[in-house]
Order: sequence, then C-alpha cells, then structure tokens
Amino acid sequence: QVQLVESGGGLVQVGGSLRLSCATSGRTFSSYALGWFRQAPGKEREFVAALSRLGEITYYADSVKGRFTISRDSAENTVYLQMNSLKPEDTAVYYCAARPRGSDVYARAEYVFWGQGTQVTVSS
Repeated sequence: QVQLVESGGGLVQVGGSLRLSCATSGRTFSSYALGWFRQAPGKEREFVAALSRLGEITYYADSVKGRFTISRDSAENTVYLQMNSLKPEDTAVYYCAARPRGSDVYARAEYVFWGQGTQVTVSS
C-alpha cells in the first residue's frame, strides 16, 4: 500500500510562490511514478505535472508550463511542486498521486493511489 501525504498549501497573493510537498511511503519510487493534479470548485480534477518513474523526464499541463516545476528527492521519498507566478486560476485543491510503470502520464484514471489534498488559494 502506498501512502501519500501532501503539505505546503496556503493563501498567497497573485504573483507569489508556494512549494508543495508530497511525502511517500517506503519504496514508492521503485514501483510508481508520481504526479500532481488539482481540482477547483465545480470543476473536474485536472493534470498539473508528473515525473517519469525514474524521475528523469517531467511533464506539464500547458497552463502551468514555465511557472511550475516538479522534482523529487529520492533520499527523502518526497516529491515537490514549486509554483511561481501564481494566478487566481491556480486556486484549487492539489493532489499528489501515483501511477504504475507504463501507464498514461496524463490520464487521471491511471493513478491508483492518491493523497488527501492540500488547498492552494491565490488572492487578487
């Protein structure tokens, strides 16, 4: 069983930055690739960013490309999402998720383990 625990959300002004963390259990990185999704009120949960299983390739939604950076620290079993130049439309609950090797990076249904989410609110 994989456990994912997000932290780092909060309230920030437009143009500000936040770094989200996702602490993972045990040997998650050896079997799963990690990603971030977000869900705004009244909207579908959408893909934000992901890593390949080995962590050498990054993937981003067009809406966050150039502003967000996903990374991982294998020694700490933690995945990060650095968010810069935040906009009001980035306001959402952000979820960390894990998918098995060979699955579709962008497909929400491929992610089999999910964290509880952390709220990010960007005020204008």
